[in-house]
Amino acid sequence: MSFNIALSGVSAAQRDLDTTANNIANVNTVGFKESRAEFGDVYAQSLLAGGKTKVGDGVLTQEVAQQFSQGSLQFTNNALDLAITGNGFFGTVPELDSRDFSFTRAGQFKLDSDNFVVNSAGDNLLGFPVNPDGSSSSVALSTSVPVRIPDSSGAPQETTEVSLKMNLPAGADPVNLDLFNPDDPLTYNAATSVTVFDTLGDSHVMTYYFMKDAAAVSAVPPRNEWVGVTYVDDQPLQTADTSTVPPSVVPLNGAAVAGDNIIGESSLGVANAVVGFRMSYSNGGDFNGVTDGLGAPILTGDIPSISLGGNILTNGSDPNQTITTNFALDTANATPNEPTQFASAFEVTSLEQNGLPVGRLTGIDIGPDGLVRATYSNGTSEPIVRVALIRFANDQGLTQQSGTQWQESILSGEALAGEATTGTFGEINSSALEQANVNLTTELIDMIIAQRNFQANSRALEVNNQLNQTVLNIR
Repeated sequence: MSFNIALSGVSAAQRDLDTTANNIANVNTVGFKESRAEFGDVYAQSLLAGGKTKVGDGVLTQEVAQQFSQGSLQFTNNALDLAITGNGFFGTVPELDSRDFSFTRAGQFKLDSDNFVVNSAGDNLLGFPVNPDGSSSSVALSTSVPVRIPDSSGAPQETTEVSLKMNLPAGADPVNLDLFNPDDPLTYNAATSVTVFDTLGDSHVMTYYFMKDAAAVSAVPPRNEWVGVTYVDDQPLQTADTSTVPPSVVPLNGAAVAGDNIIGESSLGVANAVVGFRMSYSNGGDFNGVTDGLGAPILTGDIPSISLGGNILTNGSDPNQTITTNFALDTANATPNEPTQFASAFEVTSLEQNGLPVGRLTGIDIGPDGLVRATYSNGTSEPIVRVALIRFANDQGLTQQSGTQWQESILSGEALAGEATTGTFGEINSSALEQANVNLTTELIDMIIAQRNFQANSRALEVNNQLNQTVLNIR
C-alpha cells in the first residue's frame, strides 16, 4: 500500500511541475491565464474498518484550475490592439456566418483582406450594430456581427452658409460702381475669398468684392454705404428671377433693383452687369445692416440666399444649391456689430463655412465603451460598430480551447453579452494588450517546492523498496 501512496505523491508532484512549467512557458503569451494544480487526499474506509487507525491512500489531482485575475497592460501603437480592464471577454467566430462562439482576453487584432477585424487565428471579432448617434441597436449575442472597418470615403457636406466678420477701411477712396471689374483691383476697395463645396463635395472659390460707393458719399446728406458683389469660380452669384428688371440685368434674390445697385455697367457692359448688396454704416462705424436695391432692410443682416446655378455647377451636383452669407450680428452685447467700418486697414477677423469635401479614411478610434469610430480627412467621424463584451457566472467553468480561448459550458453558465463600462462589464483599452497574469518569481518558487515534493515521494518509494528487499532476504 505504501508503494501506491508514494506513487500517487510522485504523480501529483509531476502534475504540479507540469502546471508550473506551462505557466512559465506562457509568461509572454498575451491574454494567457495561469493555472493552478489543486489536490485532494484519497481516503477509503469500509464499514468494519477501524476509522481511528486508518491511514490515507495518497493524493489525487482534483483539477488544474485557471486563474482569471487581471493581467498588466502593455501599451502599443496599434489602435486594433485591445485590452479589457475588468470583467468580460471578447467574442469571436471562425467564419462570418458562424454561430460557433469562442471567447478570449487576447486582443491582438488586425485587418484581413476584406477589412474584417480578426485575431491571429483568423477568427472574427464580434460587435453590436449602432445607430447614427452611436447608440447600440441591440446588445444580444445573437445579434452581434463581425466587426468591419469600412474602406469607403466620408460623405461630403454642401455649403449652405458662410459666416463673415471683417472691418472695412473708413478712409478708403470711393469708387464708381459702374466701373467695377473683378480683373481690375483699382475698381474695388477690398476682396476676400473662401472655399465652398457643392453637393458632390467638389470645391469652388467664393470671392467677395467690396466697394465704397462714391454716389452715396457725395449725396446730401452723405451716407456711409458699401456695395458688395459675390463671385464663385469667377462668375457672379445671383438669382434667375428677371421679372422686375430688363432680362440683361439679373436681380439679387428676385427683388426690384435700383439702378445704383447694378454693378459694372460701364466696364462689363449692360448685358454682363451684376447686382450687388448694399451695406450701410453709422457715423461711429457700426454696421446698420444690409439693404436690397430699393433700400428695404434685409432681416438679420444676412446677404440673401443666392443660388450657385447650373452655369457654375456643371459637374452634376444640385444646381439649386444656395448659400447664405451671415454677418453674425452681435446686437445683444455692447461690442460693435460686425462687419465694422473703422479707420483701420481692411481686415477679416472670421471667415468660416459649413461645407465639407469628400473625406478619405485616415484612422479609427475605439473608446472605453467599445464604440468604434471612423475618422476621415475632411474632419468628420462616424460610428461604425460597438465591440461586444461577454461575461459568465463562473469563468472557471469555461471549456478551454487553448491558452487564450474558451467556450461556454454547463458549468460556466450562459454567455451574457453587453456594452463595456455598463453594469459589471469592464472597459476596453485601445492600443493596449493584456499580458499574462503569470508572476514569474512565484512560479519559480512553486517549481522548487514541487521539485522537493517529487524528491520526497521518490525517497519514500526507495525506502519502501529497501524494506521489501529486507523482508525478502530473511532466512
